[in-house]
Amino acid sequence: MNRLDTLFQEKKANILNIYFTAGYPQLQDTTTLLTLLEETGVDIVEIGMPFSDPLADGETIQGSSQKALENGMTLSVLFEQLRDVRQKISIPIILMGYLNPVLQYGMEAFCKQCKAVGVDAVILPDMPLAVYETMYAPLFQQYGLANIFLITPQTSEKRIRTIDKLSKGFIYMVSSASTTGAKEGFGEEQEAYFQRIQAMNLQNPCLIGFGIANQASFLKACQYAAGAIIGSAFIKAIGQEAPLEEAVKQFVAQVRPQSQLTS
Repeated sequence: MNRLDTLFQEKKANILNIYFTAGYPQLQDTTTLLTLLEETGVDIVEIGMPFSDPLADGETIQGSSQKALENGMTLSVLFEQLRDVRQKISIPIILMGYLNPVLQYGMEAFCKQCKAVGVDAVILPDMPLAVYETMYAPLFQQYGLANIFLITPQTSEKRIRTIDKLSKGFIYMVSSASTTGAKEGFGEEQEAYFQRIQAMNLQNPCLIGFGIANQASFLKACQYAAGAIIGSAFIKAIGQEAPLEEAVKQFVAQVRPQSQLTS
């Protein structure tokens, strides 16, 4: 069984998914960050595959991608870093990025490497739904990979139902039609959107992303979904001068109350 499936069977609420860019702040920080995030009680880790033209990402993640590329991060380097990671990391790992580098690597080769190193799911926001369904779904199934789809406030109910049917793991519920980046709270329109999706009683759990930056926004998101995804705020935290271990522990502690670590 996929580690994501196991997680969502065992835990129904307050799931914390943290995103970081592979190769940032330093090229060799990937496994260190994975270890620290698991130790601090994070439920899922989403590793960004740096790309030179990250259309869905805001300034913070774009900057981390550029720095990671300058550090020498590539898909091949990332897979090498993850080669033995399952000897010490048990939480689900997701790779998030864009279709172009994956196609250059080779879709089947990519899926095969994901299985080899223990990646549980992939997020490719610019891969069309029809392309996945007609061309790549059998490959993902063959290698035990979940393909995580995104929905936004503008996504039609028909499309959401189709995504729910095709999904495994969870549905990435983008809080607003914008690029990534920490914002201050949610407005009435966003909450109405959250309520609308909640009322659809989808078969897959949802995690809310974009605009989650602190404990208040995390707890608000958890009222409407199984949990939330934090990216830009975490990237900012680990990009400061503080030692990496200190930065990770402080960030996770201020986002989620200790009482929720096992809830």
